[in-house]
Amino acid sequence: MPSYTPTPADRFTFGLWTVGNPGRDPFGEATRPALNAPYLVRKLAELGAYGVNLHDNDLVPIDASAAQRDAIVGEFKAALSDTGLVVPMATTNLFSDPAFKDGAFTSADARVRAYALHKTMHSMDLGAELGAQTYVLWGGREGTEVDAGGKLLDALAWFRDSLNYLAEYSEAQGYGYRFALEPKPNEPRADIFLPTVGSALGFITTLDQPDLFGLNPEFAHETMAGLSFPHAVAQAIDAGKLFHIDLNDQKMGRFDQDLRFGAENPKAAFFLVKLLEDTGYAGPKHFDAHALRTEDEAGVWAFARGCMRTYLILKEKAAQFAQDAEIQAAVAAYRVEDAELSALTGTFSPENAAALKARTFDRAALGARGPGLEALDQLTMELLLGVR
Repeated sequence: MPSYTPTPADRFTFGLWTVGNPGRDPFGEATRPALNAPYLVRKLAELGAYGVNLHDNDLVPIDASAAQRDAIVGEFKAALSDTGLVVPMATTNLFSDPAFKDGAFTSADARVRAYALHKTMHSMDLGAELGAQTYVLWGGREGTEVDAGGKLLDALAWFRDSLNYLAEYSEAQGYGYRFALEPKPNEPRADIFLPTVGSALGFITTLDQPDLFGLNPEFAHETMAGLSFPHAVAQAIDAGKLFHIDLNDQKMGRFDQDLRFGAENPKAAFFLVKLLEDTGYAGPKHFDAHALRTEDEAGVWAFARGCMRTYLILKEKAAQFAQDAEIQAAVAAYRVEDAELSALTGTFSPENAAALKARTFDRAALGARGPGLEALDQLTMELLLGVR
């Protein structure tokens, strides 16, 4: 049996806020002690992780002095150096502080918008110091509870101006960041701006430097609203905008659970892994999840091992899917090709259009054909259940 033991070559990453989560939720206090960042780095290295990501205040308390900040960052960098872990991504906490209760970049208060830029630039400095190349922007407080303030179009303009400003700052500093917007349809605002992959992709086209901006889709965020995460990721890949990805799991319609990857929706997780592997996604595979509140520290590391192990198991299943003769025969039968029609429909010309309009089609036969999806789906399930 394969060991499914991860190595840095697998490019698995965790956030300080994930393995460092003490089990607190909106209805209960922490259930396990907080763990410091250098310790988390060393434990992740022992498990075979590639890197660790952070919000600014995951590492440096918001009220730390300059001297305290430098000491904390120095200890963290020493742990990275000792273990070989890297920091591929950084982000800013623009959601916890009460100052951001009505938005950060989209606040109706110009002072809050300015503070959000101030905080983000300092966070970008920290990320660049640690070697981060991707900068994620999750607009958790960018939205409204009520629309009576009439700020919707203004808020989108403020959001756009802020992102343009940060892109210019990155270029001026020589950081070379790629920015990844993280959509989320539910929580914590009543209505969040840019809630889905599609809406974020549309917004990116309005920015001054759209090439610097892409997506950081998250499994739980799409799933909690009843959407298909593989479909969302495919749209990001198709647009050339999959800059980063957050892997976890979620029960549909619930609060943001950030469950262990593959814990609830193994078939969706399989098709996601297959999509990433088939398309050659080479970026970090980031587990934005945390151990159940029931767990002690041992449970935290069981959770982290489980996330990586499940991905590797599903990666092996994806390879088996590609090699299974019966499955591939069913896939081939499903995808009907016609070279003549492809020539007529692939490129428009007046001649192709005229020829296509002149064709006759057996509409009844097209409607009567069964594509075999029931059998193909069952074969997939048997593969996942280990009987193929």
